[in-house]
Amino acid sequence: MKTLIKYIFYVLFLCSTTQGITQELNLPVFSQYLADSNFVVAPTFAGIGDNFRIRLNALTQWVGITNAPDNQALYADLRFADRSGLGVSLYNDRNGNTRQQGFKLSYAHHLTLDYKTQQYLSLGLSVNTNSFSIDIQNFSPTVDMPFIDPFVTDNRAVTNLNFDVGALYRYRDIFVSVNANNILPKEIDKFAGFEPDLLFNLQVYSGYTYRTNNYSQWEPSIFYQQYISDGRSSTDINLKYRKYNRDNDYYWLGATYRFLNDQVGNPLGIGPMVGLKKSIFFVSYAYQVTLNEFITLNSGTHSITIGLDFLQGRGSCPCTATNEGARTWAY
Repeated sequence: MKTLIKYIFYVLFLCSTTQGITQELNLPVFSQYLADSNFVVAPTFAGIGDNFRIRLNALTQWVGITNAPDNQALYADLRFADRSGLGVSLYNDRNGNTRQQGFKLSYAHHLTLDYKTQQYLSLGLSVNTNSFSIDIQNFSPTVDMPFIDPFVTDNRAVTNLNFDVGALYRYRDIFVSVNANNILPKEIDKFAGFEPDLLFNLQVYSGYTYRTNNYSQWEPSIFYQQYISDGRSSTDINLKYRKYNRDNDYYWLGATYRFLNDQVGNPLGIGPMVGLKKSIFFVSYAYQVTLNEFITLNSGTHSITIGLDFLQGRGSCPCTATNEGARTWAY
């Protein structure tokens, strides 16, 4: 039993230190937030835009390694009552013989600080549940553990409730989002007493949209995460390019560079991304290679997103308008 617990702890610790699939810390993982929608990053983006947006993401980590983590997630958000937005996130995650499922319900309210200078403030709140379980159906004897512990008789599980809060400030084509995630202490896992009970982490997401005169946009952005429990922090440096036509269809290209903040010159991962939106349909692909000791054992992480943008309707308040699209070339 000690060997089993030690193995589980090692897997979870490894995933968290490599920015892998420890979803209790927070969605999103890797760089798919650039492809899906900004709502994946923070509840404050819920309802910004003209559509009911749905994104379905499938991510497979460390392709080539047996029982490597993989994840499926659904994100959806929409505007209502002109100045408010609702969003929902669901995920299912597998990591060897561990399973995690989660649900997040988000609300955002958007305010106009100054109409003339296009300054807006959004406040958001999320309530989320995370369930962690050990799947024993594939347990089998090994050299280190020649028999299965007779006390492990079912798929042990624990569920926790938590909250996220955030604020988003926009000034013309500049945005800054600050979010506090998992603000409540976690109930300690009843079958492993050495896990951390503080999952609180702080995130800052900021960027600038530069629009050219040929229906295209460049969007550099930065995504910072600080884990309060042990002081770890990481940063993503991103660049995204969109090319529109007059119907607001577009294709986009992107790239990301992730590093621990005490190892700026030693990246955790890098990767390109590409996507296309045609009418109400959206599809994208993201690839990321993790630059650590596993690089020779796997072919990287692959992420595919498909989506729908429908029920289009422009809001009456500029605080819910997005700076994306061909029509935004004229203020």
